[in-house]
Amino acid sequence: MDIRPASPTLVVVAHGSRDPRHAATVSALCARVRALRPGLRVEVGHLDFNAPRVPRVLERLSAEGVGDVVALPLLLTRAFHAKADIPSVLREAAARLPLLTVRQAEVLGPSPLLTGALERRLAEAGLRPGDRRSTGVVLASAGSSDPEAIAVIAEIAREWRRTAGWCAVRPAFASASLPRTADAVRALRAEGVHRVAVAPYVIAPGRLPDRIAAGAREARADVLAPVLGAAPELARLMLRRYDQSVLAGARGEVPALIA
Repeated sequence: MDIRPASPTLVVVAHGSRDPRHAATVSALCARVRALRPGLRVEVGHLDFNAPRVPRVLERLSAEGVGDVVALPLLLTRAFHAKADIPSVLREAAARLPLLTVRQAEVLGPSPLLTGALERRLAEAGLRPGDRRSTGVVLASAGSSDPEAIAVIAEIAREWRRTAGWCAVRPAFASASLPRTADAVRALRAEGVHRVAVAPYVIAPGRLPDRIAAGAREARADVLAPVLGAAPELARLMLRRYDQSVLAGARGEVPALIA
């Protein structure tokens, strides 16, 4: 009989939000992941606002005899939550649960799968393939005080313009950094860009995505795409990051988190 060890459980680490649309989106996204990989156990833990919190999820898994976990941050950039917040929560849990091995996967972005999802959302909002050369895109993210995260967004904007043929792609931020969405839209208008589209580089609805949408409407952007949501590209990317973490752990490249 071929007896193989069970695959590590995937624990999706979501930020959490008071906005119920956030939790609903995370739930729908995880359902897509389960559909793509039948047999893989997928759990969700939140850092704040929503239940269950990450420590409670890990405690339950350990009590059920689960031995290995890959904790996947549901984040598009590597900023404070990925560098400090999540590792701290995972280490504290690991210290209390010695029978549970926990490894933190890489954040989701950057990835061509994400820009592919952005383009599909823009198309759903009414942008046609032939509009690219006359359209400037505002890549609107939540924002961060981390310079590394800001630099990554700027690089994504440059690369997306180079590979996709947009007239221009400019980064904007809903908080912590400048420019804001409305200012980026106005700047493209001032440069003579014929059509301006806003592409929210965020996963789920909430306060900051609403701020992005308000900025787009305030500056009268021609196209406003919805958030990434439960995009199939995002579900595939989550499994890619999971597989990369499992492989790296098997090679000893990603040690388990310890206190």
